[in-house]
Amino acid sequence: MNTTTTPNATLDLGIGGMTCASCVMRVEKALKKVPGVQEASVNLATESARVHYEPSEQTEARLRRAVRDAGYEPRAPGALELPQDTSPWAGFAPVALGLALSAPLVLPMLGDLFGLHWMLPAWLQFLLATPVQFILGARFYVGGWHALKARSGNMDLLVSIGTTAGWALSVWLWWRAEPGAMVHLYFEASAVVVTLVLLGKWLEARAKRQTTAAIRALHGLRPDVAHLVGTDGEVDVPVAEVLLADRLVVRPGERFPVDGTLLEGHTQVDESMLTGEPLPVAKDVGARLTGGSINGEGRVLMQVSAVGSETVLARIIRLVEDAQAAKAPIQRLVDQVSAVFVPIVLVIALITLLAWWWTGHPFEAAVIHAVAVLVIACPCALGLATPAAIMAGTGVAAKHGILIKDAQALELAHKVDVVALDKTGTLTLGRPRLTAFRLAGESDAQAATGSPRSDAVLAVAASLQSGSEHPLARAVQAAAAVRGLTVTAPHNLRAVPGRGSEGELGASRYVIGSLRWMAELGVNMGPLATQVEALQGQGATLSAMAEHTPQGLQLLALMAFGDEAKPGAAQALARLRARGIKTVMISGDNRGAAEAMARTLGLHPQDGEVLSEVLPGDKAAMVIKLGEGGHTVAMVGDGVNDAPALAAADVGIAMGNGTDVAMHAAGITLMRGDVALVVAALDISHRTVAKIRQNLFWAFAYNVAGIPLAALGYLNPVVAGAAMAMSSVSVMSNALLLRRWKALQ
Repeated sequence: MNTTTTPNATLDLGIGGMTCASCVMRVEKALKKVPGVQEASVNLATESARVHYEPSEQTEARLRRAVRDAGYEPRAPGALELPQDTSPWAGFAPVALGLALSAPLVLPMLGDLFGLHWMLPAWLQFLLATPVQFILGARFYVGGWHALKARSGNMDLLVSIGTTAGWALSVWLWWRAEPGAMVHLYFEASAVVVTLVLLGKWLEARAKRQTTAAIRALHGLRPDVAHLVGTDGEVDVPVAEVLLADRLVVRPGERFPVDGTLLEGHTQVDESMLTGEPLPVAKDVGARLTGGSINGEGRVLMQVSAVGSETVLARIIRLVEDAQAAKAPIQRLVDQVSAVFVPIVLVIALITLLAWWWTGHPFEAAVIHAVAVLVIACPCALGLATPAAIMAGTGVAAKHGILIKDAQALELAHKVDVVALDKTGTLTLGRPRLTAFRLAGESDAQAATGSPRSDAVLAVAASLQSGSEHPLARAVQAAAAVRGLTVTAPHNLRAVPGRGSEGELGASRYVIGSLRWMAELGVNMGPLATQVEALQGQGATLSAMAEHTPQGLQLLALMAFGDEAKPGAAQALARLRARGIKTVMISGDNRGAAEAMARTLGLHPQDGEVLSEVLPGDKAAMVIKLGEGGHTVAMVGDGVNDAPALAAADVGIAMGNGTDVAMHAAGITLMRGDVALVVAALDISHRTVAKIRQNLFWAFAYNVAGIPLAALGYLNPVVAGAAMAMSSVSVMSNALLLRRWKALQ
C-alpha cells in the first residue's frame, strides 16, 4: 500500500453561546486538547474558530464534540454567508418582554426622585421578577453551569450568581418579614440587571451585523443565474453549474457571474465594489472580466476562465473573512488577562461581601454590594475590543479596494516608517515604449530615416523576445508590429533572470539584455558608447543585443526605452513624506534612468531615496537592509516578480488585480494600481490600531474604575448592570466609526 504524507488541514467552525473573553479562552483550551490539534484561534466578534490540525479519522467530529462539551454550540462554518434577518429589530422580543416586566419594578425608584414613597406589594414584585430571572435569564444559568463544569468562569457565571443572589435575598427578606410589613426588596435589581444585559447583547449583535456588512455585500455580488450559450442556443443555468471554457451572454446592467475573457462586444464595466475605482472601465475583445462587476451598456459574450473558489471575488471574500477571523498580536495579552479575570472577580466579590458584613453592616447590604461587583466586572467589552475594530477596519478597507490579509499586517502597518516601492508597474505605468533603436556603426542620419538592416535586426530582437512577458520585451514586440516585421520563434531559447535571454535564429546565436549583462559577457560597447551616455542622461532604460561570432560577441544594437510616471504617483509619495515616512524607489534600471524618473516623482537621489541596478533576486536583501536600525519597512510591488521582497518586508503591499501570488506573498493587496492606496492602507491601519487601543482602554477602564466603586458601595446593581451593558455597546459603536473612513484622493 502506498503511503503519502498528508498535509495539515484547517477547519473553520461557527460557535454559538460565547459571551465574553473568558469563553474564548475556554473554547480554545478545549479545542487544543483534541489529539492532533496544532493551533486553535477563537474570535468572539465573528463567533468562529479556526483550527489547524493533523487530519485523522473523526478529528472534525471530535473538534465539534469538544466545543459542545465545553458548553457551546458548534455550527456550520461560513455563518456570514447565510441569509440573515436584516431587520433592525431582529431578536428584540426577549428584551422587550424584559423591559415590560421590569418597568413596574423601577417605577417606585423613579417616584423616590420626586419625593413619592411607595412600593409594589411583595407578591407582585415576585411575579414580575421571577420570569425575568429564570426564563429570560435561563441562558446565563446554562452558560454558567457549563463554565463551572469546565472549572472556569465567564460572564454568564458572574451574571447568574449576582442576579440569583439579589433574587434569593429578596425572597428571604419577604419570607422573614412580619405580615403586612413593607420591607425593602431587591427584585428590581436582579430583573433590571438581566434585562440590561440582554439589551446590551442585542445592541452588540446588531452592531456585529453592521461590521460584517462588507462581507455580506461581497457575497451579494454573485448572481444566481448565468446565460449559457450551448448547442440549443441561449439557456439559463445556475452559476454553480458553469464550467471552464463555457460561453456566457451578459446583458446590459447585469453582473458578470464568473471570471472570463471578452469574446464579442464592447462595454463599460463598473468594478467599484471590487477595486474601489468609481469610474467605469472600458472593455474590448480580449479584456479580462471579473465576476461580480456590473456590465454597462453593451450586450457581450464572454468565455469562462475561472469558477467557484478560483474566481477573484471568491478569493477576495476568503481574504477578508480570514482577516476578520484572525487574532491580532495585541489580542494575546487580552486573552492572558481574561484567563484569570473571572476567578479574581469572584474572590473580590467574596471579600466585598465579608468586609461589609464583618464591619457591622446588614447582611443584605453586603450581598447587594457583592452583586454590584459581580455585575460590573463582566469582561464582555474586553473580548470585543480588538476583533470589533479589526472587522470594521478590514471591511471598510475592502470597500475601497484594499485587501488586508491578516490582522498582523494591519497592526504592523501603522508602525511603518520606510516605504520601498518598485519602479516599473508600481510608480510607472509599466508600459515602456521603444524610443530609440541604434545599430552599431550606423550614423545619426541613417538612424533617423531607418534602413532594411535596422528592420532585420529589430525583427531578430522581437523574435528573441517573443516568448517573454517582460515589459521591455513587449515594447520591442510592439515596435516590430508597428513596422510590420515578421517574427519567428527562436531555437534553444534560454532566459537568464534579471539579465536577458539567449537564443538561435537560423545559423546565428544572439544575446539580448541589460548593459550590465553585456559587460559581464565582455561585449564592447565602444561603437555606441556616446549614445549610451546621452540616452542615460535623458533617463532612458537601455538594453543591447549582440551576436556570437568567431571573434566573440559583437554588439549589434542599442535599444532605449521610456516609461511614464503613474498619474498621482508624485502626490502620493509627497503624502507619505508628509506623514514622516521615508520613501525609497527600487529599480533594476541604470543609475541615470532611475534617478531621472525619481526626480520626476519628487524623490531625492542625493538622500538615498533611489536604489538602482538592483536585480530581482537582490530586492529582498535591499528590503532587509532598509530595516536595519529598528525601522519597519513596507515593500510595494506588483506581487509577481517582487514576491521575495514582499515576503521579506515587515509589511508587503502588492499592487495588482488580486492574483494568487500577490495575495500569498503580501500582507496587503491593492485591487487597483493606484499609489495613493498605499497611503490609504497605512492610514486605515493607523486608525484601526487607534480604535483597538481606545477600545481596550475603555474596556479596562470600566472594570478598573467600576469594581472598586461597586465594592465600596458607590454603585448599586442596576447602575452596575447599565454600565456593564454600555461598555460593550460603546466598544462596538466606537469600532463602527471606522465605517465612515474615506481614502484620501
